[in-house]
This record gives sequence, structure tokens and C-alpha cells, in this order.
Amino acid sequence: MGDSMEIQKHKTMREITEIVVGYIGTMVMAYVVNAIYPLLQPIPVPVRAVLVFPVYWSMGIVPIFLMHLRKEKFSDCGFEGHHIRKQIAIGICMAICFSAALTLLPHLIGLSDMVSPGSHYTHVWQFAYEFAYCIFGVGLTEEFLFRGYFFEKIRKISSPMTAMLISSVMFGLLHIFVGDLLQVFGAALIGILFCLCKMKIKNCTTLSLAVGHGVYDALITVLEFVFR
Repeated sequence: MGDSMEIQKHKTMREITEIVVGYIGTMVMAYVVNAIYPLLQPIPVPVRAVLVFPVYWSMGIVPIFLMHLRKEKFSDCGFEGHHIRKQIAIGICMAICFSAALTLLPHLIGLSDMVSPGSHYTHVWQFAYEFAYCIFGVGLTEEFLFRGYFFEKIRKISSPMTAMLISSVMFGLLHIFVGDLLQVFGAALIGILFCLCKMKIKNCTTLSLAVGHGVYDALITVLEFVFR
């Protein structure tokens, strides 16, 4: 009995260590990413458009390295290889629902300034690129990290509700580099919504969340254009 408790304690401490190291690494790389973006501005647009993807993905370097050391797979972070179309469809439905409640409604009641990013896009290619970047850059990276890696790590040593709250706070704090405390709080609340979808919707995988997150973000610019 004593040996079993000691082994469990060791496993718990190892998970906590990996969570802390992984999060510190993620936050450091997030700071680096935000520092690099201004340096990319002089680069020609086509090249810059490609470079921003690996730059954003670099936030996951430390967690991926830790996964490699532990021989963990992406399936351990909520990715699944079956019913891909259903996973994507769930993500799109999530994005539409979130956009209606969190973006469209504020526009309709006269609060456009609160939900408009100031992108001022006018060309189709700009919107197309926004969808690609938001899904395959922002959505994929952030959902892998926060509703995938960190959520699952925390859930191993606690309850799903605790994992939801802690991973959402971690997600909110990520936005301290690009916004104020209000944005941090808002991101944490959205993180909770994504976690609830993960826990309550059948076949809602990390891929579903990445698609939902990305499409939701991209639709903000579309609705800004519609209500301008």
C-alpha cells in the first residue's frame, strides 16, 4: 500500500513538473512570437504569409519536446483519426453558435466597437487568408496546447472540472502579451466554453476545437466587414 502511494505521488509530481515546465516554455515562446511579428513586416507579403505559421507553431515547442521524451502521442492530447468530417462539422457548428452569441449579437445591439478588431479587410484573398491563419495557425496551436496538452495533463491528476478551470486561466494569461486584463478575462471565459464543448459534445475532439476556434476568430473580421 505504501509503495503504491509513493508511486502515485511520484507520477503526480512528474505530471505537475511537466505542466509547469511546459507552460513556462509556452509563455516564453509566446513572448518571443509577439516580439518577432513586428520584425516580419519588412518581408514581402507572400513570404511573410508563409512564415507566420511556423512562427506561431513554435509556441508548442516545449510541450512537444516533453511529449517526445515521454513517448506520448497526439492522440493523448485529444486528436483522433476517425470521423474527420464529423469532427470538422462539429467545429464549424460551434464556431457559428459562438459567433452568433459573442460577435453578431453585440453588433446588432450597437456594441460593434467592442468586437471589431480593426482589420478593415476588403478583398476576398484577405478573408481567405484570415481563415487559413486562424484555423491552421492560431486555432490548431492554441487548442493543441490548452484543450489538448495542458487539459489532459491536469485531468490525469485532478477532476475534469479542475482541468477546465486551470487550463482556461492558463489560456487567458497567454493573452496578456496582446491585450489588457479584460481580454485575459474574456479569453479565459472562452476557454471554459471550449472545454465544456470538449467534455459534453460527442465526437468533439481537439481537431473540432481547432476548427471551431479558427472559424470563430475569422468570422469576427467577416462580421466587422458586414456591419461597417
